[in-house]
Amino acid sequence: MKFRLIIDGYRNAYENMAIDEALLFYGKPTIRFYKWRPSAISIGYFQSICEEVNLEECKKQGVDVVRRITGGGAVYHDEYGEITYSFVCPKNMLPEKILDSYKLICSSIAYGLHFLGLEAKHAGINDIVVNNKKISGSAQTRRHENVLQHGTVLLKVDVRKMFSLLKVGEEKISDKVIKNIEERVTSIEKEIGKVKEEEVIEAIKKGFEEGMGIEFHEEGLTKEEMKLAEKLRRKYESKEWNFKR
Repeated sequence: MKFRLIIDGYRNAYENMAIDEALLFYGKPTIRFYKWRPSAISIGYFQSICEEVNLEECKKQGVDVVRRITGGGAVYHDEYGEITYSFVCPKNMLPEKILDSYKLICSSIAYGLHFLGLEAKHAGINDIVVNNKKISGSAQTRRHENVLQHGTVLLKVDVRKMFSLLKVGEEKISDKVIKNIEERVTSIEKEIGKVKEEEVIEAIKKGFEEGMGIEFHEEGLTKEEMKLAEKLRRKYESKEWNFKR
């Protein structure tokens, strides 16, 4: 299987989500790696920003908030704490059942993390764990006969900061609860120390090459994708989209 590889730099939340949706619309087999600047909270398609996000705190800390096209829960995307990937292709290139396609993609990423010395494996529906602690979560949607799966791989994690940006009851921000979450979530830095982002991307790329037989060629967005992404960015910036539920 031939896939385009896009290694993107930092973009804001609205651009990132617009590009992912543009990729989904055209469906060209692509794996894109990207980062977030400023840091952001992305909420699942079916969630309510007002119920999930502490908007005042986000504003104070300069954190973007955006609604994803995919389902799932609210996610904190730390500017320095993660690498995000998006995987796009026509749906006939993947198993028909969503659970099977999650397994195939997540297992390939987990396999790639082995090259860094991490004993990673696919767990549950769409998570990747190391020593039974979550290091990656993903979400998927299918439209236009194509599939988009995007997710995070944690380089480092700041549970306390994440909790300050999400709407959780005061009782949930106790040291005991934070310690409990910290024991269930991990990161590359926590497991094996600091690793260069390029090495992480290279390892995951290798995981896809060996796990799914993907052959990569590095290439940018097409003119059509860029044009559509620019149009979609305005949607992702809008209150109509972000506060629609």
